[in-house]
Amino acid sequence: MMPTFTLAHLSDPHLPPLPRPRFAELANKRALGYLNWTRNRHKYHRREVLDALVADMKAQSPDHVTVTGDLVNLALEAEFACSRTWLESVGGPDLVTVIPGNHDAYVRAASNRFAEAWAEYLDGDNTSGSAAFPVLRRRGPLALIGLSSAVPTPPFMATGTLGHAQLYALGRLLERLSAERAFRVLLVHHPLRSDSRIKRLTDSRELIALLKVHGVELVLHGHDHVHSTRWIEGPNGAIPSIGVPSASALAHGRHPGAAYNLYAIEHDNAAWRCEQIVRGIDGDLRMRELDRVRLI
Repeated sequence: MMPTFTLAHLSDPHLPPLPRPRFAELANKRALGYLNWTRNRHKYHRREVLDALVADMKAQSPDHVTVTGDLVNLALEAEFACSRTWLESVGGPDLVTVIPGNHDAYVRAASNRFAEAWAEYLDGDNTSGSAAFPVLRRRGPLALIGLSSAVPTPPFMATGTLGHAQLYALGRLLERLSAERAFRVLLVHHPLRSDSRIKRLTDSRELIALLKVHGVELVLHGHDHVHSTRWIEGPNGAIPSIGVPSASALAHGRHPGAAYNLYAIEHDNAAWRCEQIVRGIDGDLRMRELDRVRLI
């Protein structure tokens, strides 16, 4: 039996505090986002919560960390410098893999700024500096497959889109990986299934069809800021698709407090095994284990 590999997953840190925007930066969709932040979101996304979560995660000594997008809020230039500093505080590019979310491509003028700021954390093993998705990173027994559903959208919309070219490349990549003994983890910001028209992945049907043919062992996403486990049909059984709350959030409304997931992955020469451990803040703002589930 191979040694257990531990993968950590957090998402949607929405790094607080928000830098003060220049007036010219608010002459578009950002104006509404800034109003929402100053009136509402700043009360729930707290830096002390995010720092406590990261400290707890580091104490668990994961072998690798994945961050599935929305590091920033309005895609301000100053936010990308802060997000790079934060990523470096979590770990180096060999330890941390990141993909973008819709807030990271909030407006068209900044739609590719994340690729410059986080280049080494986005790059695939053989695609240094290209920022082309899907990306493939091999870490231990894992094949981490990063997608980008991050596209600028009109006001009041938070949809994501992969696009034909990315889906085609993903199909070819999954076909190649299906012949290997690797624990395939698909990373995408938007959930594969959504109850919200304004927050959905627009080509989720095409992505689900690819997974039905080629399969992966695990799908990790963010975006909805809630604990979520849904099962997607694969060629050899159901595939767990799992989302996490915002990594910086206080509990409010239907949204739980900040949490992250750990996945203990091993292979016994016959099959993969994967256990999910959920850790998050409790009512006293202390980090603790919330749940433990055998997925495979």
